[in-house]
Amino acid sequence: MDQHMISGYAPAPVAARMENHGPSMLRVAMQSGQDLFARTGSMVAYEGFVQYEPNPPAVRQMASQWLTGEGAPLMKCSGDGLLYLADYGADVVCVNLADEALSVNGTNLLAFDAHLQWGVQRVKGMAKFAGQGLFNVAVSGTGWVALTSRGTPIVVDCGRGEDETYVDPDALVAWSSGLKMKGKRSFKASSMIGRGSGEAYQLGFSGQGFVVVQPSEDSTDRLRARG
Repeated sequence: MDQHMISGYAPAPVAARMENHGPSMLRVAMQSGQDLFARTGSMVAYEGFVQYEPNPPAVRQMASQWLTGEGAPLMKCSGDGLLYLADYGADVVCVNLADEALSVNGTNLLAFDAHLQWGVQRVKGMAKFAGQGLFNVAVSGTGWVALTSRGTPIVVDCGRGEDETYVDPDALVAWSSGLKMKGKRSFKASSMIGRGSGEAYQLGFSGQGFVVVQPSEDSTDRLRARG
């Protein structure tokens, strides 16, 4: 085989705990004692000695709140080596938290350091607008989190000015938990934002932090409460 033909696809030297290999694959540098939670079924390859524990106790405790109807969607990974993760070709975004908190749409959560604090939380202020609750995964502490996006996302810095940032909830991937958030119903914007019966719902963000938005409205069940 002509090695020059495939050399451009070889992984680069490890530079961080989590990093991209191309836009749609995550590479994690695994070390003993530095476990990882990853979306079940997301492993595509690994080098070295890596073990997997599906439905670990820490996830089972959250399963009753994780309203997907599919059981616990995370596995625990441990060992030494390089772990490669992907989610059906979705773009991957790596975020390094420094004593920070992030609220992530559960369908966009690919992996995170197991030592981080996390839990399923209800997003306040959405039920009265959308007629149903929205549940996200809150991750906090110091460590790495990997998100997925349907297409190249935009990361909006909400601290640049006094104006609020408005986002279609179905395109929302994640946001800094310290941001102030409010719901807004609009008829005039219905041709530009949102889907449905002519009404458009947006979430407004303000304060210091960032919002991650994907260029596709996610129509899957986004950890919504039934009833």
